[in-house]
Amino acid sequence: QSTRFCYLSQADACVEKPRFSDDKVWINASQSFDGIPEAAWNFYIGGYQPAQKWLKDRKGRALSFDDIKHYQKIVKVLVETDRIMKQLDQT
Repeated sequence: QSTRFCYLSQADACVEKPRFSDDKVWINASQSFDGIPEAAWNFYIGGYQPAQKWLKDRKGRALSFDDIKHYQKIVKVLVETDRIMKQLDQT
């Protein structure tokens, strides 16, 4: 699945209260990362959820282009890790 970020305006790029809804991770009331699997949003590593924690750690900050690219990479890694773990469980 592709992950993309939709900018409505530069002023709205601020992380407020990240939440997951309908394969989207909302960073505020008007902006979201689209196509995020729920498995990535809820994935645990060592007691925390990286897809959630990374955004929560940036609460009150505007995301830069590099931040957006980095978050997309995090999600990709979590999706691939989940896929591999499921594959291993089947064997």
